[in-house]
Amino acid sequence: MRGIGARGDTRTRVRAASALATAKVMARTTGAFYVLGGVLGLMITAVAPGHDGNRALVGIAAAISVLLGLTLLAWGPRMPHALHHLYLATATVLVAIAVYDFPNLVGGITLASFFVFVACDAALFFAWPQAMAHIGFAMILCLLVLPARGLPWWSGLIPAGVTFGAGVVVGILTRLASDADIDVLTGLLNRRGFEKQLNPAIDAASRSGNGLSLVLVDLDRFQKINDHLGHRAGDAVLQRVADSWLELLSPDQALARFGGDVFALLLPDTTEQAAILLTEQLRAAVTMGCSAGVTSWQPGESASLLISRADVGLYRAKQAGRNRTVLESSRQLPLAVELREAIDRGALDVHYQPIVSLTEDGGQAVGVEALLRWSSNAQPEVTTEGLIRVAEEYDLISDLDELVLRRACADAARLQESFETLDLTLNVNVSGLELAEPEYAERVAGILTETGWPAQQLVLEVTESELAAESQTAIANLHKLRDRGVRIAIDDFGTGYSSLSRLATIPSDILKVDQSFVAAIRSDSPAPPLLGVIAALSKSLDLQVIAEGVETEYQAAVLTELGFALAQGYHYSDSHPVSELINDLNGDQPRDPDDDAMAAKGWIPL
Repeated sequence: MRGIGARGDTRTRVRAASALATAKVMARTTGAFYVLGGVLGLMITAVAPGHDGNRALVGIAAAISVLLGLTLLAWGPRMPHALHHLYLATATVLVAIAVYDFPNLVGGITLASFFVFVACDAALFFAWPQAMAHIGFAMILCLLVLPARGLPWWSGLIPAGVTFGAGVVVGILTRLASDADIDVLTGLLNRRGFEKQLNPAIDAASRSGNGLSLVLVDLDRFQKINDHLGHRAGDAVLQRVADSWLELLSPDQALARFGGDVFALLLPDTTEQAAILLTEQLRAAVTMGCSAGVTSWQPGESASLLISRADVGLYRAKQAGRNRTVLESSRQLPLAVELREAIDRGALDVHYQPIVSLTEDGGQAVGVEALLRWSSNAQPEVTTEGLIRVAEEYDLISDLDELVLRRACADAARLQESFETLDLTLNVNVSGLELAEPEYAERVAGILTETGWPAQQLVLEVTESELAAESQTAIANLHKLRDRGVRIAIDDFGTGYSSLSRLATIPSDILKVDQSFVAAIRSDSPAPPLLGVIAALSKSLDLQVIAEGVETEYQAAVLTELGFALAQGYHYSDSHPVSELINDLNGDQPRDPDDDAMAAKGWIPL
């Protein structure tokens, strides 16, 4: 059963052969039967009287049984599943040899009871057809060997009947007990069965010192399949997903249906990074989107703590926009530790890049976007995007977002106090995880009150791909913020899940066109047609549009001709600390306070 210890069709074999049929349990149980039978055989052969049969041959058979049992105990967990059939058939033959050649007739009849070991082993670990084949083979030899010793033909009926009865009873009881650990629909372990395997896996990892990772995977928007296509279609999807994922797993990796459309994956001797790579393979193997939380076990942690941490990762993956894998690591990277300390000390910089009006002469600044800037000693090459991902994965994003928003509002208030002629909007990015927090709108309102920055001049930018339209909490927060006067911008528009229905669902005021569209504007080729479509769409929906990544005069001219009113990029200015903005403005501050063009001169270029 792949995923729970043996190869083959997991869904069929788990139901038919029981959850006990793991490589380790099979090897230890069968090996113990061999050793016990061999030792008992050696003992009775040594003390039994009589000169019939072949005492030496019986002793050799018993010794072989002991040796085979020891090999199973030592190497059985690594043996192919099919080899266990050969071991069990060999045991049946060895018992038959012992019964036929035992030097005492009474002892020979007694040894026939060893056929029960064969029946029990087969019933425990093999599917019914295979188990009945082994039991039937043992019954046939029992019925043939005893009469061959001169006993009546019916002498083998009782031991053969006992062998059959014991095998059937053990098989039925084993399967009844195992059904409580198996998900009937997929044939995988259910939550109860998975948790039964988790504690032994933790014990093994504790003894060996090897890694142990856990993954929880949720099928995105699975409820819609049940609602629109019916539960049969949903059940078929779950079965196909289970079959597809089992093909990618090794025998020691346990896959379970943890509940509903959530699957759990136990990965012994696996690091967090290896678990993430395997999870990405699983997600790529199915057509529907999946959200996944990954974590790993650390010494001293309980099974419940491990599951809870993986569940947090899964929750964060769904809140961040779904269809992604989030690591909820048990070990904080040096970068995460350094970032935590920097947030606590407030040792992070916020720079500002102007947003300019394309309709004003010279490109007058009408707003600024706050951009996080920080240099890490642990990982100097980390980008801002990488920094945000680390903050999200290590539960630092809430504090980081609050620090940036508070700093940006305070800096913008300083600018407004210093230069009353400036009427700037402040654009600040917000994480999708934060927006999905129930109290987020209230936190923003509190920061605006404390810093004195007007809500009407704040624009919160939400990356389109991170905003789950199904998140009622996120949508409610957007409505609350807009009711207070805050405007909402959809960042990187055109690269996520763009659709007219999505624009109608998400409360928004501004579209920020991704810089990849602007970069496609070249003097040797026509402007991308989609830019004109976006400009027309925004006009129809009464939305402002900001073009990001403007780097040349030609790009600015084309955007102006297409009807874009706002832009930002290196063509106008890089990002700068607020102190540099104030110094530049002070150095060029005009004597006439009503001269807006001169008042803006210090902004373009900086």
